[in-house]
This record gives sequence, structure tokens and C-alpha cells, in this order.
Amino acid sequence: MQQEPSGHGPAEIVACVSQKGGVGKTTTAVNLAAALAENKIRTLLVDLDPQANATSAVGVEKQAGRSLYGPLHGEGTALQKVTKTAYSPLSLIPSEEDLAAAEIEIAQMENYLGKLHAILQPVRASGRFRVILIDCPPALGMLSMNSLAAADFLLITLQCEYMALEGLGQILRNVERLKAARVNERLELGGVIMTMYDARTNLARQVVDEVRQHLPDKIFGTVIPRTVRLSEAPSFGKPITAYDPDGPGTEAYRGLAAAVIARFGLKYARPAVQIGRAHF
Repeated sequence: MQQEPSGHGPAEIVACVSQKGGVGKTTTAVNLAAALAENKIRTLLVDLDPQANATSAVGVEKQAGRSLYGPLHGEGTALQKVTKTAYSPLSLIPSEEDLAAAEIEIAQMENYLGKLHAILQPVRASGRFRVILIDCPPALGMLSMNSLAAADFLLITLQCEYMALEGLGQILRNVERLKAARVNERLELGGVIMTMYDARTNLARQVVDEVRQHLPDKIFGTVIPRTVRLSEAPSFGKPITAYDPDGPGTEAYRGLAAAVIARFGLKYARPAVQIGRAHF
């Protein structure tokens, strides 16, 4: 797939977060990244979850020394960790278990909330990528908070289940704290993605309607269905676009990618000014 020419402004940094595990966060990060790449958007997927599920889901083997653990400690650069995938123009910065230790160690460092921001600046300014998509750990720990401090936009994945709005509220309160403390004043809620949707249940429809009432301008119209194929794809090291090209999961993530491209203006060049400036 032919890549976009370089020379655009700095990449947008998008953090994909959830308040807990098992809600389709990594599934969304991987498959949204692959669908953006299908649209010739030069995408870098950053696996910041120590479980490294996003890494294996795009067919990259876990190897020691390939994660952002070293750069977060001042050893090497993030650009040196960029790895090609089989789904060009999708690239990856892998994860590994050592990032679990970073949760504790970063908290003891100076400027502990700004570590990820600092090491990603050369990446975003390099002109190699149009979007940097971070798969955060499934909790609001130190790595996730670093992701929020580095990001321009926040994508929240919510499972279509009871109590979904409680998790949403917790994330949004942390965003406001970061902005109030001037850690990242440019951070914006890019959108809410409803996952594991089962049209046969009244509960799923009610949860989507409730989120739509609270955040009508932020919830994406595309909902991600609960499908066996989406669950199977990671075990084959493939995004859903490659594993089941014509299935409902692929259709959903392609629709989501189209909405993200439109909402964030990813098809168009940005002027190379004010790195980190949010666009909507």
C-alpha cells in the first residue's frame, strides 16, 4: 500500500483508554489502527500495556528490549523502537512485561507525568506518521496517566453494559484534573466508542441511548458488535481486517476509521506549528 508523502505537520497523538479490562480497548486500538492503515493513513500503534496483547495481535513477537521501558528511563529513543508490521503503513512500538515495573518506577522520577510526552515528541515531529495511537493499560495507573498527558485526543471504549457511565465519569474526571493542573491543557475527548454491542438485548440499546444523551456530540455512530471473529483474530496474529475481511467486525471498524478520519481531519496536512495543538 503506497504511503502518504511526508511533510505534513506533527502527528496527532490519540490515547485509547478504558477504566477496566475486558471492554474491547485493545481490540479497538488494534483494529482501528489497521483500518486507518487501509486508508493509507501512516499510523503508529504504541503498545503501552504490559500484557502486550496489541503486539501479538498484529503478528509481532514479544522480545526483550523492544518496548518503551528503556526510553522512559533515558536509555535510547522511541524512534529506535518502531517496528514494521505486515499491514503497511501500520507500524508498531511493541510492549513487554518490563513495562509493568515502569508503573512503579516512573512515579519516583522527576516530572513523572511528562515522561511519555517527552519521548514521543521526536516521533510526532519526525513526519513519519499521521497518527500515533496508544493502547493504554486497562486501568488509570501511571502509564495511562502519562498517555493522557501526552495525547491530543482521548478515545474511550465502553462496553454496552450496566454501570458503563460510572467508568466514563472516572476517566473524564481525571482528564479535567490534568487540564486544571496544566499538565495537558490541549487534551480533548475525541469520542466514545461503544463495544460488544448485542442488538438482541434491550440493555445494550439502553446503554448506548444513555451515553448518547450525556455526550451527544462525542459518541460515535458506529458501534462495535460482539462477534466470535473479533475474539478469534488476535490468536492468529491478525487484525480483523485481515482475518475476516468481509465480516461485521471489519465493517464496524472500517466505519469507525472513516468517522475518526473525518473527526480528526487525518486526510489533510497540518501546518507544522505549535506541536501538540489539538484539532477538532
